[in-house]
Parts: sequence; structure tokens; C-alpha cells
Amino acid sequence: MTVPIPEQLTPLQSILPSEPLLLMGSGPVPIPQAVARANGEVINHLGPTMDKIIHNVKRMARYCFQTRAEKVFGVAGPSSAAMEMAVSNLLWPGRKALIFKVGTFSGRFADMAAGVGGEVDVFEPPGTAKPITIEMAREALARDRYDVVTMVQGETSCGIKNVHLPEIVKMAKAQGALVVVDAVCTLTTMPMYMDDWQIDALVTGGQKGLSSIPGVSLIAFSDEAWNTLKQRPGDHPHWCFDARRAWRFWGFQQYHYTAPVPGILAIHEALRLICEETLEKRFDRHQLSSTALQAGIEAMGLELYVPKEYRLNSVVAIKIPEGIDGLALRQYMADTFHVEIAGAFGLPILRIGQMGEQCRSQNLFKVLYALGMSFKHEGLNLKISEGMAAMEENLVRDADHFVD
Repeated sequence: MTVPIPEQLTPLQSILPSEPLLLMGSGPVPIPQAVARANGEVINHLGPTMDKIIHNVKRMARYCFQTRAEKVFGVAGPSSAAMEMAVSNLLWPGRKALIFKVGTFSGRFADMAAGVGGEVDVFEPPGTAKPITIEMAREALARDRYDVVTMVQGETSCGIKNVHLPEIVKMAKAQGALVVVDAVCTLTTMPMYMDDWQIDALVTGGQKGLSSIPGVSLIAFSDEAWNTLKQRPGDHPHWCFDARRAWRFWGFQQYHYTAPVPGILAIHEALRLICEETLEKRFDRHQLSSTALQAGIEAMGLELYVPKEYRLNSVVAIKIPEGIDGLALRQYMADTFHVEIAGAFGLPILRIGQMGEQCRSQNLFKVLYALGMSFKHEGLNLKISEGMAAMEENLVRDADHFVD
């Protein structure tokens, strides 16, 4: 018996909203036109044009990572796939990992490490909304000898920045560990220096600070990490995530599997735009945009979830006041103002992204007004005009530095 053709198939156009949503959540983010155009192209994944594209992607990624490492890859998959490539190539049965957890995504490293047979210790600060301090790291590292240590620069799920990342990495390296860092929501939105900070494997995704599409990510391995993964006993358990196999394509343009050509072209354009802007100007733009938005949120009468001293600028977390239904608020905001922000993973917070193309003044005014009016609809009267004025004051004061 054959399966019949489905009846009344709904055209894609009628599924999508008539007015596109402004994506102001924790990712994906809006993409520039150049990235969108590149994502519509398909070329031979082993042809001479792709050879040039791969060469450029690696050069530009090194600039964004601030590394001279040779082994820089694209990964066909989300940010979590890049995380898994790092973990699965540096851990195997008999090796031990210390996972510094401050939220959902930093904790994900533990599942990946256990999945490839590594022994896993997880260190998590007591309480909520706290980064890993130097004292905490020293205490955790003293418990055992670790082959790999993992942590995030910024925790997307709750808006925490690990402000002591450089010092903690060097502490771990001094004890002989390789260090894997997730810069998924932070790369190009704030300083990251892979070589100077002695990071061994650095991962990021396309859909956040880079303002590219979801589904193609980036990873870089230090020479020490690469020498370690080459010594792995036996075969890698995952064909696609085997870094040695992947280097056939990314190092020599030989076949590994059919590469996601449009996604690679898109990330090429995203990286090119970052290089044109320069990291220094991009860091300033993100800092100023997020600071202005935070000032507007607080002036409006809302409370930010993370204290200022370790608040992540790329994902701003807002406490949901008592009695407010966060899901209903976000749905009203999307339906009425065509602005989408994010909830969280069980936490009483809302999250607004400040990554890449989100950091434009027209987006700031639209998201802050929509936020205030949506709270009003849910029964909480905020000082909307005061919030808008405070944000504008911050933007005007720093207008010479704010690239729009």
C-alpha cells in the first residue's frame, strides 16, 4: 500500500508572518543583505571557487578568534556541534574533564564529555546568577588532575559573563589541562584573545555575534590540542566530528562529506563584514548599544537579573516581576509589535539579544517600546517614556562612537 499525497498542503508564504519578526532574542539574529544573498547560492563544494572561500574563511576566522592557529574549521551543524567536536576529539575513556557550569549551555559540556566515555566532574557556584571566581576555580582544580577543562565566556541562558576567564584558563593550563571555551554568544561582541589567553579549543556559532545563519559554526584548535587529538587510541566514534577527517576538507579541500555550501558562503560574508568594521569598532558598538538598552530597561522600572560587574552585554537578562506571565507577554509582543525576545530555561527571566545586527539604534527603540507596552498590556504600568529617554540619552552621549 502506498502512502497518499498529503492533501491541502499549506504554502510556505501563508505559514510565515505577513510582517517578518524583528529577532531580538538570544539567537538567531537578523542577518545583513550580503549574508542573505550568499546563503542563496550553491556552488561545487570541491571546486576552485570553494577553495578560495575556505582559504578566506580560515584567515578571517583567525582574526576574529585572535589566533595564529593553523587548525581552524567550519562545522556543519549548530554551535552545539562545534562544542561536541571539541569535546569528542580531546576526551576518550580514561581521560578526565572538569566542567565549570554557570547555566544550561556550560552544563551541556558534561553530557558531551560523558557521552564519549570521559570521566566528568562538574563545578557549579552555589546560588544563582554567579560566575566562576578565581577562588572557586582554584578550589575545583585542586580536587584532581584533569585532562580537559571547559567553560563559557558568556552563558547565553542567563546572561552571566565569566569575567575571570583569562586567569582561570591560565590556572588550568599551569596544571597541565587543555582548555575548551564556548564563545558562542560572545565572539566579536567583546574581546576574545585565543592565543594570549592560552585557549586550546575555541568554538562559536554563526547565528549570534557573527550575524550569519544557524547551522554552520566555527572551531579552532591550538597546536597542543591538535597534537593530543592525533594521539587518540582507536577510531573516533563520530565520522562527521572527527577533526582529523574534517581537516581533509578544511586543510586540503579533499572530500570529507558534502559541505553545507550556502552556509559556508554566508559565514564568509559575515566574517568579511566583521573584518571591514574591525573588531575594535565592533566591540565599541556592542558595548554602547547594550549599555544604552540596559539603562532604558532600568529607567523604565524593571530589574536586570545579573549584577553589573559580571553582566553579559550580548544577552541581557531581565527579571520577570511577580504576577506577570512571561510567555503571554512575549506572545503579545510578537503578535502586536512584531518583535521577538526570548524566555529562558526554567528561570523567571526574559532575554534580549545584543549581538551583531541587533545592535542598531532603530532596533533598540522598537524593542524597548514593545517591551514596555507589552508589560502594560499584562497589567504592569512602567515608566515607558522615561525608559526611552534614558536610552536615547545614552545613545546621543556616545553618538560619535555608535556606528549605525
